[in-house]
Amino acid sequence: MVAALAVGCTAEPEEPAGGAGGRAGGGAQGEPGSALAAVDELTVKGRAPKTGYDRARFGSPWADVDSNGCGTRDDILARDLAQVRTEDDCKVVSGRLASDPYSGAGIAYERGRSKIDIDHLVALSDAWQKGAQQWEPRKRIAFANDPLNLLAVGASVNRSKGDGDTATWLPPAKGYRCAYVAGQVAVKRKYGLWVTSAERDAMRRVLTGCPSERLPAGDAPTVAPDRFHAN
Repeated sequence: MVAALAVGCTAEPEEPAGGAGGRAGGGAQGEPGSALAAVDELTVKGRAPKTGYDRARFGSPWADVDSNGCGTRDDILARDLAQVRTEDDCKVVSGRLASDPYSGAGIAYERGRSKIDIDHLVALSDAWQKGAQQWEPRKRIAFANDPLNLLAVGASVNRSKGDGDTATWLPPAKGYRCAYVAGQVAVKRKYGLWVTSAERDAMRRVLTGCPSERLPAGDAPTVAPDRFHAN
């Protein structure tokens, strides 16, 4: 598959502050290195159509892109759960999410009967509509498996999110909203995804309440090894 899409998948930009298709600009100013300051580094454009989106465009789920011998899902479970028990060095068979970031609830994990999802902070479909459709496949694979964009959360509340962005969905647990939005800003900045003007404004509203919230960092490559392929 080539990274480019068929004609008709590029949306006309909205009219953000500072001009269509421009940087966010204006609004509240955050401290250097803060998530609020980084919002102004994001490009503002309209949402492109979802035409052509399929999960397979981002490769096989939970590929071992970091070559540590473990799938990405197990890597994130091992990172985020407590009391983790594994088999075969990698496979997480049980553990506990001490406090679900999205709801605040404690949730037990048992493989095969899991009530825990691994959420993409920036949903794959949202990414597709804001730049990822133009990427080469190995960048999409890296994005789908980047720990910076992944979080173990309760399945029930996560499925209410769908492919929502900051303008349309925030975690019910208000105490996590600053960290959640900061994570989305970090991912979109790292991968060069754009935001809509409504999304930009929602990011600012949340982060203005926590102007010292730091921008998360992640050192995973933005291109997967060449042995990985996507449709």
